[in-house]
Amino acid sequence: MAEWMDNTFFATVALVIFLVLMLVFSVPKIIGRMLDNKIKQIGDELDEARRLREEAAALLAEYEQKRVAAEAEAEGIIAAAKDEAERLTAEAQASLSELVARRTKAVEDKIAMAEQQAVAEVRARSADVAIEAARAVLSDEMTRKGAQVIDNAIADVGNRLN
Repeated sequence: MAEWMDNTFFATVALVIFLVLMLVFSVPKIIGRMLDNKIKQIGDELDEARRLREEAAALLAEYEQKRVAAEAEAEGIIAAAKDEAERLTAEAQASLSELVARRTKAVEDKIAMAEQQAVAEVRARSADVAIEAARAVLSDEMTRKGAQVIDNAIADVGNRLN
């Protein structure tokens, strides 16, 4: 065997045969198509990722707006509740003041009525006592000077008629 037919020669021949076979079976085109498909797949995944990112950003913005609106609504509800509580407190105080005034008036009226009733009872009792005293005095007078009082009364009637 010739010197030039060493291992390097056979490795070179095998490499050339391998490269020719690859060209014959269109391996570079197949690899190119596979790489193109992979590139297209990666591009599609990147587009999908961008789309999902944009959707997520839109959802985030929407939920942020909803959160701000909910906070504003909650503040409105709290303010309305505070206003309602203040109004109810004022109404309750007004009602309480009105109730106290009515009750005070009713008690004062009852006291005035009791006072009038007591005065009327005292007057009635005084009148009864005065009548009893007058009866006792008249009874005493009539017993002592009964005939003279009757004569004076008849004379007085006679004078008045004339």
